[in-house]
Amino acid sequence: MFGSGVPAVLTLLPDTFTFAWLVAILFAVAWLLDSRGLAAGRSLAAGTWALFGLFWLTTVPYFAFEHQSYVESILALVGVPACIYAGYLLYNGRGSLFTLTRAIAIMLFIYLPFETIPAFTLGGMAFPEPRRILIEAVATQTGMLIDLLGYVPERVASSEGYNAAYLWTLDDGHTYRIDIVLACTGLGSMAIFGGLVAAVEAPLRRKLRGLAVSVSLIYVLNILRTTFISVVAGNQYMQWYPDLVLAMFGASDPYRVSFLISDRIMSQLLAVVALIGITFLVVRELPELVVILEDVLYLLTGEEHDLTEALELPREPTNR
Repeated sequence: MFGSGVPAVLTLLPDTFTFAWLVAILFAVAWLLDSRGLAAGRSLAAGTWALFGLFWLTTVPYFAFEHQSYVESILALVGVPACIYAGYLLYNGRGSLFTLTRAIAIMLFIYLPFETIPAFTLGGMAFPEPRRILIEAVATQTGMLIDLLGYVPERVASSEGYNAAYLWTLDDGHTYRIDIVLACTGLGSMAIFGGLVAAVEAPLRRKLRGLAVSVSLIYVLNILRTTFISVVAGNQYMQWYPDLVLAMFGASDPYRVSFLISDRIMSQLLAVVALIGITFLVVRELPELVVILEDVLYLLTGEEHDLTEALELPREPTNR
């Protein structure tokens, strides 16, 4: 998982997904203990937040050197001190952080099965991995939109062996394959909102409305994103400043320039903007989320913020 040049200490840490499962389980246990009024819940949650910070540290080499993503590398680096600070604040009495703790646990329990559950056979029937089902569904819908735009790449097997890649043939005869992978499905963003919505106390009807708004928007925007990247990279439409772009990302293949610009720069930055916008829409349906957002802002700025007033939300959310 870790490339050359990675500090040796990081290679001694648990496998990334095992590490993530450990964090999810410990957060859930801390949540259970706290709900029963046991002080051990607070201590366990605080310690697990520090462990979660260490988890983000282990992901930095992957995001920086293998995935070649400045946005995700920076977010992972910011996550290290933010998680440690969250544990410190929780341990020292900021009880509202238990809501965010619950949200993180639920997010991980939503996302991790798609990364870690393999194909299996039950009663003589074979079941594919959950990730394969989701990836191939997104690949199919991406292909439908590509067809509507008048392009006809060949659908082929991806590097994972799924029917989830498109092979583009350029004018010079070179072929370029665009794989649809789990990160292309929007599952991570959906898990974030699933965790946030599930963690707060609010009427089920409003929770379902908030979830419907977030998941539907994320899914549609994600299909547009995968189509945009596939068309742009497959046709080499953004071969801008190739030497500079390749140097920025430590890459050498000139055919990757359009992909790096369309995905690693444009799409990832726009995704952050989109998530902020979706959060604003969801919090209109579910004002209870404000407590989580205020805690996140406090972790990032060290200052208290009254988002209820700033966003003109009702002080007492309705029970509808």
